[in-house]
Amino acid sequence: MAKRDTYSDSFTGEADRGIRLILGLNDDEDGSRVRRVMLKIINNELTPRQKEIIMLYYFKDMDTVTIGKKLGVSSQAVCAVMSRARLKLYRFLQYYI
Repeated sequence: MAKRDTYSDSFTGEADRGIRLILGLNDDEDGSRVRRVMLKIINNELTPRQKEIIMLYYFKDMDTVTIGKKLGVSSQAVCAVMSRARLKLYRFLQYYI
């Protein structure tokens, strides 16, 4: 029986790469400022569910399947929430950076 493709982490679009780049910036003054702004946006502007998923994915290095199991939702639901959260992050980052 052939393995079925899943949503999982096969989607790593520009938003994902951009967030990973921001989080991986050097600890210079600009990198620290951008990370502080991003964390402020995550804490103040995302819904509790968006915040939880973003923190698990980017800061705890969990994949969408594992996050889904932990939260009792499908990996597709995790991906949908992450997409909305990334869009919100980018909209706010435009004004700060």
